[in-house]
Amino acid sequence: MKKAVCLLTALLCLSVPMRVAAIPEEGGLAAAMAVTAAPDTVSNAAILIEQESGQVLYEKDADAQIPPASITKVMVLLLTMEALEDEKIHLTDMVTVSEEAAGMGGSQIWLEPGEQMSVDDLIKATAVKSANDAAAALGEYVGGSISAFVEMMNERASELGMTGTHFENPTGLDAPGHLSTARDVAIMSRFLLQYEMIRHYSTIWIDTLRNGTTQLVNTNKLVRFYDGCTGLKTGTTDSAGYCLSASATRNGLSLIAVVMGAPTSQERFDDARHLLDYGFANYQMYTPQTDPFPPLKVSHGVTDTVDLTLCGVNSFLIPKGKEDELLTEISLADAVEAPVNEGQVVGKIVISLEEEPIAEVDIVTTAAVKRMNFWNAFLRIGYEITAGSWKLS
Repeated sequence: MKKAVCLLTALLCLSVPMRVAAIPEEGGLAAAMAVTAAPDTVSNAAILIEQESGQVLYEKDADAQIPPASITKVMVLLLTMEALEDEKIHLTDMVTVSEEAAGMGGSQIWLEPGEQMSVDDLIKATAVKSANDAAAALGEYVGGSISAFVEMMNERASELGMTGTHFENPTGLDAPGHLSTARDVAIMSRFLLQYEMIRHYSTIWIDTLRNGTTQLVNTNKLVRFYDGCTGLKTGTTDSAGYCLSASATRNGLSLIAVVMGAPTSQERFDDARHLLDYGFANYQMYTPQTDPFPPLKVSHGVTDTVDLTLCGVNSFLIPKGKEDELLTEISLADAVEAPVNEGQVVGKIVISLEEEPIAEVDIVTTAAVKRMNFWNAFLRIGYEITAGSWKLS
């Protein structure tokens, strides 16, 4: 392997596998990212992450199990978005409300048993008004029954690595064993925000249903009063206190702040706003210019070289103002033995700040190369002889 160290203005991109569930805890890469002190929060638990990578920028008791209240509906909305993506349901589908869904209580839009409402309007009512009856109706439609849908919620939570979460209902109403953590809420919020469609609903401040007869006002005040807010979900019960998963984007940087167990509604919004302010003031997404690699030699292949590229996207999180302090270490094989697979890893780039690695990306082949055999060698010799004869003539 040969190594070269150069300024970050060389090649670079950061792979962000959005189906990876776990969010890394502070430490490791976060140690090199340390900037000014984060604000104090009065909420019982809190976490701030960068949305694309899941990098943790702040946490406080992020793994403490706490009733999540209506933040539960983030999972309801995620499963609904996934069902829409898979074309199992459609926004124009009309859902007939069951007696069970209509009788959820708490925050609601007063659905009546037998009433029909579109999936589109039920999503709006769930995301904006935090309507329990609408969330239950969505759950029934996606899962077949509320109990089956709750099983889907727990199964998806397990798939996402939400190890501190167990759901008992789709509404977030207090129930024994209905618990989550700030870290887990950040995980499912991050996955929900992959769907651009959800922002159409989560950024609504005021809207109506039923031809203007039912008014919806967003329970998340940050939608109106915080620049760049993209959502996401509030929650309040006697056991949970005041909770919020707040998301925002500014200058290409997307953040998610989760606070749980705040003493008052205003304090949850203050905590989330202060965390978002801290993130935007101290971090940025950086996209360097990329240069192409020279082709890599291939031994015993039907071609002598193979082209290379970087795997992943081309931006990553850094502390503000640190661009000139970043260094890149490139490790790349001198040659590769055929056969070569498309996308085969042949090297990597490691980016460091203050001698601590903060990102790395694989260097991969862009095409497959078969191994040379007798028949391929015979054809190649024949081609070269023919080409040579043509040139001589």
